[in-house]
Amino acid sequence: MDNQLTIALSKGRIYKDTLPLLEAADILPLEDPSKSRKLIIPTNQENVRLLIVRATDAPTYVSHGAADIGVAGKDVLMEAPLDNLYELLDLQIAKCRLMVAGPETPKPHGHRLKIATKYINSAKAYYAQKGEQVDLIKLYGSMEIAPLIDLADKIVDLVDTGNTLRANGLVPEEHIANISSRLIVNEHAYKTKFNQINEIVEKFQTAISNT
Repeated sequence: MDNQLTIALSKGRIYKDTLPLLEAADILPLEDPSKSRKLIIPTNQENVRLLIVRATDAPTYVSHGAADIGVAGKDVLMEAPLDNLYELLDLQIAKCRLMVAGPETPKPHGHRLKIATKYINSAKAYYAQKGEQVDLIKLYGSMEIAPLIDLADKIVDLVDTGNTLRANGLVPEEHIANISSRLIVNEHAYKTKFNQINEIVEKFQTAISNT
């Protein structure tokens, strides 16, 4: 149907934090994705459905038009910029920081700094801006282990409370960027479904300003 609106969301924190915004826009999921195996969730609005995807994939679905709008972390958007989408709104949810962290007591090293991270592009851009050459090591998780076993000297990762860093003898050292979830929209959908999308954006904005 021409007025079908598909919203790409990921399970977990982003989904939970987005629910009050959806409610403010009178969009209520008819099923709980944490309890359902369905990846396409209907809502109380016949022409609006939710697409449950991996957090890192949400921009890809929106960019290629499989979803009209979506919610994605700024870290994902920074790491893999895509064409055909606009970043419309900072939703002020899922806040954290992208930071460089290292051991409380740094070990001497006689080599070029080794940085473990899954945010390769963001780390590369940050150190290039500093004019510093580093060796980047791609990891997908448990970043904090790398300095403990001499795989890397430091890490670049998301920091929320800092508890995991402290538990592993690491401390935040350099701030790269503030991270939060953003509302993104497919470029073509924004033109062809502007009224539908803009109504949601306005209701989201009102809900954010009231929090």
